[in-house]
Amino acid sequence: MARRLLSIWFPRLASDTSLRWRPVEGPFALTHRSGNADHLHCLNPKATSHGLSRGMALADARAICPDLATRPADLAHEAAALASLRRWASRYAPMVASDGVDGLMADISGVPHLFGGEVDLRMDLQARLERAGLAMVSAIAGTRGAAHALARHGGGIIPDGRLAEGIGHLPVTALRVDHATAEALARVGLSRIADLIHLPRAPLTRRFGPGLVLRLDQALGAQAEPVAATPDAPHFGVRMTLPEPIGLQADVMAGLARLLDRLCAKLAQHRMGARRVRLELGRVDHGAAQVEIGLARPMRDPARIAALFAKGVDEIDSGFGIESMRLSVPVAEPLAPEQIGGSPVPRQDDALADLLSSVGNRIGFDRVLRLLPADSLIPERSFLLAPAAYTAPQPPRRSNRPPRPITLFAPEPLMAVSGHPPAGFRWRRMRFTTLRALGPERITPEWWFDDLAWRSGLRDYWRIETHEGPRLWLFVTPQAQAWSAPAAPNWYVHGEFA
Repeated sequence: MARRLLSIWFPRLASDTSLRWRPVEGPFALTHRSGNADHLHCLNPKATSHGLSRGMALADARAICPDLATRPADLAHEAAALASLRRWASRYAPMVASDGVDGLMADISGVPHLFGGEVDLRMDLQARLERAGLAMVSAIAGTRGAAHALARHGGGIIPDGRLAEGIGHLPVTALRVDHATAEALARVGLSRIADLIHLPRAPLTRRFGPGLVLRLDQALGAQAEPVAATPDAPHFGVRMTLPEPIGLQADVMAGLARLLDRLCAKLAQHRMGARRVRLELGRVDHGAAQVEIGLARPMRDPARIAALFAKGVDEIDSGFGIESMRLSVPVAEPLAPEQIGGSPVPRQDDALADLLSSVGNRIGFDRVLRLLPADSLIPERSFLLAPAAYTAPQPPRRSNRPPRPITLFAPEPLMAVSGHPPAGFRWRRMRFTTLRALGPERITPEWWFDDLAWRSGLRDYWRIETHEGPRLWLFVTPQAQAWSAPAAPNWYVHGEFA
């Protein structure tokens, strides 16, 4: 069976997909910033008819066409559109690969007869994409290079065994050679592919490099060029259609358990874990209900995931009954194989993850925080607050510094201070008498931070145990004490120990 390849070129993919969602009347172009100037990235036919071209500076384009409407180009959205088209084109071939950033290459060997022949296949492809509002040019040939070249120069079909005749009239730039090689060929009068076909390969290689000969032989079939399709990312989703409508929470949870077993088996097959799981319920009245949960860490344990759905499923309005269920994983992360189940007592890490998942689904994962150590001697900057679901716990760092209080608050002044360290003082309208004092611990402000609270200079910290019970963390500012009045409240409470 002869090999047949279909090349599909989208000359205006970026602008066509952008205009599908937000149509614009008149000249339109997408712009892309390069260096210090914006340039035209993709144009619609009306902009091209005004003499504009891809790569032109936006300032020059506006001088030629003042009515030009523009939008910034979204390269990620353009790549996603091409990926969607690649999946859609699988209806014409079992193997479809991307061909650059604006084309597709499909191996249709043995397929055209299902559509009535190669001509009918191209017509069906053209009609469907035109209805979608996408401009395209297609070509069919026996090699990838020939199909690529013909698609970008008018399109058509090259019969089997007639490659040289089919591409001979095309310019040498159709062989996917670089611009410098094409200019060098033009200078010696070799402007068409037909001018190269019958020339000896050794002189061409010596003068123009091996790349030219490789591309020429690939287009003519003398060198193999495979169509390697990129494998699709695994899709984690399962569905169930029910023979009879259901409405009880117990019935929905039973169906969810069956779906979770299948879903978690698929996750384990790809060594992935779910971070978000979405349950979609289809009602008899064609309405839909949805429950989505987040997980504090990647997980694929069906029983633990099902427990997090109980509250959301209980609040669902089933209407006249639920007839279909679909379970999917919008966000997944790698998860190495691990032992799950088999023990009635959950591991400590699992219990903490379940707690974070339960609380995070109620109040939001960004509001469940954990403390992480930071490299700073300043009490207020010696820790970081980070979402517990997106950070790993870190053990406390070993340090020779004295212990820190369990509660830290904004410095509060002491009143009626007697002695140094204070033998007695008033704080929060209560009188305290010192039982034991340990210190001082001198902390110098970090000069590279302009912190208003530390502009008074260095501090001497004391750990004070009082007769009344509280164990306080006090500090005094020696620099302020040197020039302040004796009655000035320059002693402060900064924290309280357990």
